[in-house]
Amino acid sequence: MKIHLSNSIWIGNIDPFIRSFDTSNEKVFEITSHKRWVSVHPVILCMISALGLFMRKHRAKISFEKMEATSKHYFHRMGLFELLKLDSEMKIKPHESAGRFIPIQQIKNSDELGNFIKDMIPLLHLEPKKVEPIKYIMSELINNVLEHAVAPNGAIVCAQYYKKSNTIRMGVVDTGVGIKDTLQKFYHPKNDLEAIKFALTPGVTGTTKRIGGGSEMNAGAGLFFIKSLAKTSRDFFMIYTGRAMYKLLKNPKNKQIKLMADPLKDHYSSDDNLPFWKGTVVAIDLCLDDNIDFKELLTAIKKVYGDGKKNLIKERYKKPRFI
Repeated sequence: MKIHLSNSIWIGNIDPFIRSFDTSNEKVFEITSHKRWVSVHPVILCMISALGLFMRKHRAKISFEKMEATSKHYFHRMGLFELLKLDSEMKIKPHESAGRFIPIQQIKNSDELGNFIKDMIPLLHLEPKKVEPIKYIMSELINNVLEHAVAPNGAIVCAQYYKKSNTIRMGVVDTGVGIKDTLQKFYHPKNDLEAIKFALTPGVTGTTKRIGGGSEMNAGAGLFFIKSLAKTSRDFFMIYTGRAMYKLLKNPKNKQIKLMADPLKDHYSSDDNLPFWKGTVVAIDLCLDDNIDFKELLTAIKKVYGDGKKNLIKERYKKPRFI
């Protein structure tokens, strides 16, 4: 397995990075990087970490070419080398991370999830009432990994706040069974892209055939909520699983935001012929500007969620008409 870090990798231009994966050799995980500068979204750190842990568990050799780029300190401070037990050859006095970033973390249980959520609160730079929706979606997303992904290494997460754009960027990655396998029992998606479509549709959950789930704890709303938050803030959101990727694109500023229960009606791009990712990758950019009314947003999301559930039920029980 080979991965190359170009000088700039964000959600908007992540496609070439993923397509460049060389999966021909499963006995070696080789990481190379741009010689002068490397600037990446937090989800890239999560992907490298998750893949490294997976490969090491399967006794593969990890080879991280010595970084010459001046930005190598960032990779060290975010904990990449420490997590993969590699020598960065750097000695750095760590600065306080609160309110700036959350280094790469491996979450395997509810206690570790609770600690991550606590660390995330100062990163949001928001008043308490606006923090709750974001706490909810991150808890839901990571819980999905813990409960459904069958991922021995748990969820690999990391986040960073960017003051200039007042944006938080987050990644959650696992090397579990993937979305298609999770939904196979009740929804039988024919491929990874259809599985993503199901996963983003409000009311669909892999725990039961019942639309909306059996309780609030498995209501099939987490990914839909996350996508809706990204859309409202006119930012990116991405899911990559198996051979498919779905990416919500930025809505033009002059276009009115309308939440959709059907993810294929959104402004998006997709690809279903990518190198196979065992598990699921989720990334989100979220603008924290004050012009977003989170209370109104949640009301709108709940309405679309309810309408989406009703449509799913109608489709399921629609009877054929014979003329």
